[in-house]
Amino acid sequence: MKKLLFLLLLAGITACKTEPKVAENKIKEDVAFLADDKLEGRQTGTQGEILASEYLIKRFKAMGIQPKGTDGFLQSFSFKPKTDPHSEVEFTTNADSTITGHNVIGFIDNNASQTIVIGAHYDHLGYGGDGSLYRGEDKAIHNGADDNASGVAIMLNLASRLKVKNESAEIKDHNNYLFLAFSGEEMGLLGSNYFSKNPTIDSEAINYMINMDMVGRMKTDSTLAVYGTGTSPMFKQTLKSNNDKFNIVENESGVGPSDHTSFYLIDIPVLHFFTGQHEDYHKPSDDADKLNYEGMNLISDYIFDIITDLDDNGELAFRKTKNESEETPRFKVGLGVVPDYLYDGKGMRIDGTREETPAFNAGLQKGDVVVKLGDSTITDMMSYMRALSVFDNGDEAAITVKRGKEVIDTKVQF
Repeated sequence: MKKLLFLLLLAGITACKTEPKVAENKIKEDVAFLADDKLEGRQTGTQGEILASEYLIKRFKAMGIQPKGTDGFLQSFSFKPKTDPHSEVEFTTNADSTITGHNVIGFIDNNASQTIVIGAHYDHLGYGGDGSLYRGEDKAIHNGADDNASGVAIMLNLASRLKVKNESAEIKDHNNYLFLAFSGEEMGLLGSNYFSKNPTIDSEAINYMINMDMVGRMKTDSTLAVYGTGTSPMFKQTLKSNNDKFNIVENESGVGPSDHTSFYLIDIPVLHFFTGQHEDYHKPSDDADKLNYEGMNLISDYIFDIITDLDDNGELAFRKTKNESEETPRFKVGLGVVPDYLYDGKGMRIDGTREETPAFNAGLQKGDVVVKLGDSTITDMMSYMRALSVFDNGDEAAITVKRGKEVIDTKVQF
């Protein structure tokens, strides 16, 4: 009898040892919390931002992720709001007329010499403000489900998966992992800018940075934009060899309107993932029920595979890229459209129009492809912006668009 009990106990212990731990998938739950009305849009410096940061800390703790901020998981930064939109933000310790934001930072220590930063901003627009495209008269909460509860949810999912992977592995990954939830992105990449100047780890030890911003609205054609593909020679082939699900639109530049830019500017290779703009961008209608959760799971799988594939490549070489933003022409007018940044055909495809704008008044529609504006042929986004730059308020311009198989010639009044 004693022998039988011993064998049963031994079998139970063996079963416990061999049963693998599985990472939890809480993507939908994380989005639901972050995009809830009770967080009031998570604007930097508000109680909603603090509630969001407390939730992220709770999630990191539950996973067993280590704190790597300056105060536990938090890295606080204070700044004076800009009065001149072209000036640099002033970080300050002076409490008068300042706003305080909070980066949330977790860490998996694999005793490696290099660290991968995996980041996403968790702040949004609160009740709107200057960044809002909402034209209603009433104040409305901008929940920012896609922008950017989606990116934060995938970041948390990757944290859980990488934690479980390295807990169960006999040989740990060759990189550590730093998980960074930025605040202040909507005010000008402030949280990532501050971290890049005040890193909580040795910045020389950062191997590369992955950023996710608006990754929740994958379209039916499975298009996924990846920026920064030219910032390391390893990226393009790695993206291609691990892809069997997406129509990838690549952009080599390490500079763009999200937090990866702050890392590229300190000579760190970056990859930024993005599923495109939409009609709910920067509006109260960007809610959790509109997200493509199946697409988000596929993106998490893809990034996980990329990280795994690159793990034995050592320190990645950094490469400077052509900075398109320095060549972007300045213009005084706009059509009033949301461009489809994922479109890789000839012309500039419209992803949405806003009421009482030149495009709306001219009858332009979502899906139209602008192929000529004034005397300029439009082949891509840059040529579209160059064409706009020659017009002033009050000018009238001829415009040609393709709508399916139909070619439409009309005029717009700026």
